[in-house]
Amino acid sequence: MSSNNNTMDDGLLVKYLMNEADTREAQQVESWLRDNTKNQQYLHEFKLIWEESAALTAGSEDEDESAAWNRLENRLHLNDAVVVKAEKIVSNSWLRVAASILLIGGLAWFGIYSFRSPELITVQSNATVLSKMLPDGSEITLNKNSEIIYSSIFKGDTRPVTLRGEAFFRVAPNAGKPFIITVNGITVKVVGTSFNIKSTENKTVVIVETGIVQVSKGDSVINLNPGERSIVTGDQARLSKEHTQSKLYNYYRTNELACEDTPLQELVDVLNEIHHANIVIGTPALKNREITANFKNQSLDEIISVIKETFKIQADYKNQQILLK
Repeated sequence: MSSNNNTMDDGLLVKYLMNEADTREAQQVESWLRDNTKNQQYLHEFKLIWEESAALTAGSEDEDESAAWNRLENRLHLNDAVVVKAEKIVSNSWLRVAASILLIGGLAWFGIYSFRSPELITVQSNATVLSKMLPDGSEITLNKNSEIIYSSIFKGDTRPVTLRGEAFFRVAPNAGKPFIITVNGITVKVVGTSFNIKSTENKTVVIVETGIVQVSKGDSVINLNPGERSIVTGDQARLSKEHTQSKLYNYYRTNELACEDTPLQELVDVLNEIHHANIVIGTPALKNREITANFKNQSLDEIISVIKETFKIQADYKNQQILLK
């Protein structure tokens, strides 16, 4: 399939999907994913094929593992890579399927997906907030200008979804088939929980509402509990988390700005996004001042008036900018 994936080596993608890539290799793949949304879709399709193929021969034990994988390694030209260690013995049929997938992906795509696999669905919200029920019963609310890619039927051992933009997930519980989201070079894995993911060009924010969410990037993995969030930037090697009381992430689902001891800068960032405004905090000390208030159906000017009164500050309107000071 490498002829269709913007020069990314399929062997490296295999290592990345199986968590065998080292930090440098993982960064290479994640940089490639950030370059183009088509690359993200390619990896999603590649993963679906990989999992489908593995499922075809799961549990087979008719060939020696080491010899089988060594032959597959030679055929895939993976001699310079670390050999993936499989927990189960690999069979002849798996070798044939894997080789055909990775060497002649076009034939594998039509052969496997035409007869064995469900349809790959892309949903784009464009200028509206959009709610979608997935085949497993999970509910997703897409913010404006966001996109998800998923399969019409979740086969195999996981429920893979690719996200671009922002979405709130309420995942249907299934302990035997984890729900896995690929977004902006990171992976979010859950069994049954609710959480919000927001990705921009160089930053991804995961906030957990209920349950436990596992976030991974390369070889760094953390678990988030309710009321915790992780902010991941493109060049960040190690993941971290923090407690948060912020409910602002819900604004596109509730049409309400719920502030509870919320730093002013967080509120300003959301106001700029919602109203396509250019609000700037001119006094650095104001950025971390906290505000508690609920705004529902108020205009931007009305909200600015509340901010002015709360902090006893001024708001200067000039050249399409609102300067708070």
